[in-house]
Amino acid sequence: MMGFSWKLFYLFGILFWGFSQRWRTVESNGGSFSCGYPAIYNFGDSNSDTGGISAAMFEILSPNGETFFGHPAGRACDGRLIIDFIAENLKLPYLSAYLDSVGTNFRHGANFATGGSSIRPPGYSPFNLWVQISQFIQFKARTTSLYNQLTLNRRNPLTISNLPRPAEFSQALYTIDIGQNDLAHGFQYTTVKQVLASIPDIIGQLPKVIHTLYNEGARFFWVHNTGPIGCLPVSVLYEMSKPWNLDKNGCVRLQNEVAMEFNRQLKDMISQLRAQLPFARFTYVDVYSAKYTLVSDAKNLGFVEAVNFCCGNCTKKGMANGTVYGNPCNHPSKHISWDGIHYSQAANMWVAERILNGSFSDPPLSIQSACHNQTTIL
Repeated sequence: MMGFSWKLFYLFGILFWGFSQRWRTVESNGGSFSCGYPAIYNFGDSNSDTGGISAAMFEILSPNGETFFGHPAGRACDGRLIIDFIAENLKLPYLSAYLDSVGTNFRHGANFATGGSSIRPPGYSPFNLWVQISQFIQFKARTTSLYNQLTLNRRNPLTISNLPRPAEFSQALYTIDIGQNDLAHGFQYTTVKQVLASIPDIIGQLPKVIHTLYNEGARFFWVHNTGPIGCLPVSVLYEMSKPWNLDKNGCVRLQNEVAMEFNRQLKDMISQLRAQLPFARFTYVDVYSAKYTLVSDAKNLGFVEAVNFCCGNCTKKGMANGTVYGNPCNHPSKHISWDGIHYSQAANMWVAERILNGSFSDPPLSIQSACHNQTTIL
């Protein structure tokens, strides 16, 4: 019996040592343990698309990408998006778009977001959220099969260097940033009242999506709410002749009220999911408040007025009545809006710096600690 007890003690010691090693080297400066995510899997629209729609539908041309990449990089922006700053913060490579067949590397995740996507059809893109989830499921199954096959056959390790590790799907961070196009499409083709009435069904799709990902092994979710769509220049310009429709910061009041209702229901849904999936970790990120703060204080923060955008009709260049269009402004970093719809790199960086430290999150944890909940630190 004594020998058996020592064997058990030794076995538990080994297990505890192994578990501690999982977290040993990832202590953050604040004293709490960082999650050390090995990968990111992102779902969304053009706010986080790193090349999907450009590869699949129409190429995103210069001057997009000029500020940081020096060339078009599949992003509707002069440089980096918030998802790029998330990758940088977690010390991971920028995400390759799932739909891009050239030069991709999926070792540390994949990006299923595509410009124009919505949670549910109809929308501006065929790649709605359910299509993205189907793509992920197929991606996971095929890469896992290929990885196991190549490993079993002891092929050249270079052949698996771009593949995700099957065990890491359950350790990865799953980021979701989508919903703006559901509202925008509704505003364009229906009434505000109808858009409000559609929100419960739109939000109702997300628990099914989350449960599907959970069944595929996902455990850590970082969910952005939708931004102040009424502050986008493309929205404001349509209402400039009706100043009574604008708030004190020049944003379209009714559109932002709809966005806030969307976010209220989204937050309630996340709370319900926490109860349904106690082994998952959900972070609700109030991107709306971060972006509205930026718009509200644009001048004091070194930006021009939020209604001014840097590059009109940025995907096309030409001349009309002697005027060249498609050329960007001289100082993109002074603009919140890049093209009237999408934020500039400077604005994305400002927002990212504030959401990644947990200042706008529920629970109020940084992204590096988001695998923990409010009461239990593993």
